Amino acid sequence: MSILDGASVLITGGTGSFGHRFVKTVLTKHKPSRLVVFSRDELKQFEMREAFPIEAYPNLRFFLGDVRDRDRLYRALDGVDIVVHAAALKQVPAAEYNPLESIKTNILGSANLIDAAIDRKVKRVLALSTDKAANPVNLYGATKLCADKLFVAANQYAAHSGTRFSVVRYGNVIGSRGSVIPYFLAQKPSGRLTITDERMTRFLITLDDGVAFVIRGLEHMLGGEIYVPKIPSVRVADLARVIGPECRRDVIGIRPGEKLHEIMIPEDDARVTLEFGDHFVIQPTHSFWNHKDYEAEGKGRICADGFRYSSDLNTHWLDDAEIKQLVAAVLAKGVGESMPKADEPRFIVGG
Repeated sequence: MSILDGASVLITGGTGSFGHRFVKTVLTKHKPSRLVVFSRDELKQFEMREAFPIEAYPNLRFFLGDVRDRDRLYRALDGVDIVVHAAALKQVPAAEYNPLESIKTNILGSANLIDAAIDRKVKRVLALSTDKAANPVNLYGATKLCADKLFVAANQYAAHSGTRFSVVRYGNVIGSRGSVIPYFLAQKPSGRLTITDERMTRFLITLDDGVAFVIRGLEHMLGGEIYVPKIPSVRVADLARVIGPECRRDVIGIRPGEKLHEIMIPEDDARVTLEFGDHFVIQPTHSFWNHKDYEAEGKGRICADGFRYSSDLNTHWLDDAEIKQLVAAVLAKGVGESMPKADEPRFIVGG
């Protein structure tokens, strides 16, 4: 029986790419008593309701609101058991030029959600983070790092309510709005693909794999963990070569706030990071966390001193055949197809 079965579930930012796939997965594979989409765009909510008509999905609800609005969150979380926090301003260049707007949504909005969840006695809150939060060099990454810290620390002053907070951190989602594969596909008819730097590498994850990882995190979370999946890397130049072999590739330079390679686990976090079969867990350093018990029960292995999980040092790289498979999935609008894997992963956390 899934933790979502019979539960009242709310997802912030529920009309985004992740939200759409999360809602579809939960409605088709689980049996929540209520699933609430919380977002600020009425048109997107209308379009989503058209895709999920009330006659077929009577337990799906829509709630207009912004995470910046503390009072609205208090109303939305009344009676909610589980929250997935996906609302964020996440475009890197936009955040560089509009820093206060990103701070209001990504940091202050997260603080509002934490307070509302504790006071409404929500049982579990899992927040979506990003590889850009590790050793951030841009404003977006810095705001998400702050949000990660808020969610981890929230467990310390939520003990009386029983609310648990954890984080999932992963890389670029294939086929989501603004991601690189749709960008190259849109450029391809022009005969010219623009690359910021030939050396650039990125982590990639599909929507389905991201949703599945979040749901498994909800199932196993104790409160305070940052879950990091083991996912493949790709060279952006290889993506361009496979998508448009006949196209000219122009190097235009790195954009403001962009990195050559992404990091999901910095070296300084290795000493508190556990490695499992298909993922890592960055443990909190707060006094509420019992490292010895968690490590013994979870059967994880502490990472070596100086370990770093970055897109350029990854051991799993997409080859041309796998890239073609992903591009075909995007073209077919089936971007949630599972990432090719050598074997079926296991998810073991905290016993």
